[in-house]
Amino acid sequence: MKALPHAKIIPRRSAARGHADHGWLNSFHSFSFASYYDPEFMNFGSLRVLNEDRVAAHSGFPTHPHRDAEIFSYILSGELTHRDSMVRKGDEGVEGKKFYHMRRGDVQFTTGGTGIAHSEMNESDYPVHFLQIWALPWSQGLKPNYHTKSFSEEAKRKSFLPILSPLAAGRGASPAEEEAAVPKIPDTIPIHADFVMGAGLIAPDKRFKWTVGGGADVVDSIKDRKVYVHVPMTKNGSAKIRLDGREQAVLGEGDGAFVSGVNVGDELSVESIGEAEAEVIILDSN
Repeated sequence: MKALPHAKIIPRRSAARGHADHGWLNSFHSFSFASYYDPEFMNFGSLRVLNEDRVAAHSGFPTHPHRDAEIFSYILSGELTHRDSMVRKGDEGVEGKKFYHMRRGDVQFTTGGTGIAHSEMNESDYPVHFLQIWALPWSQGLKPNYHTKSFSEEAKRKSFLPILSPLAAGRGASPAEEEAAVPKIPDTIPIHADFVMGAGLIAPDKRFKWTVGGGADVVDSIKDRKVYVHVPMTKNGSAKIRLDGREQAVLGEGDGAFVSGVNVGDELSVESIGEAEAEVIILDSN
């Protein structure tokens, strides 16, 4: 039975995504990106890019610029080394602005703002698998910045764990408030957008619920939220979920779903109905 009869849920099948295999990079695009263009898939709310990338050993993205985008990498497996134009080298395994060597559970976040350059290289002997996600910021010309944080696997197995939430000071943040970088939800990474990200690891026959908007007093836009659900390809096809109890909203690995018409406080049911634990990413925006 539908718990949210007012919600519209449209699956985005893995095979329908854009795809580019460059040898060193095997990338699937949920939204228009690079040589893949589809006017029907330009963005969903402030979510602009969702690429599921695999980068071969000893290769990667050389130094390149970004501006006026909120960009984050969610590591699924392997290792990814980050270097940038602000901090050339950091302490391996240490969270914060000097963190650069990323493994599973780590999230690297970039505010491109007025301009920044960085590289993302796989310097290991094994492939790295990660999600590259971009959001549209609420204003342009922001001061460039980085944040990196590790998120507990154990916590993700209990319920959806918030990963990103809006900068608490909002659009009119002062330089001091920008530097303090306090997020609306404690222990998350702050983003310059009306945007919340969550992640969960759901055992077979278990169900999590995502509270739209991340809970009370987190986001500004409370009506008609745009929630994108993605199931990364991590279990060789053995993971599967069902949204809101709907048989037409069953997602396998690589699949996603556009959930619209939902409001802050609505609870979206996510059931794990496959043979393996399902890793589920929630991207919730205005």
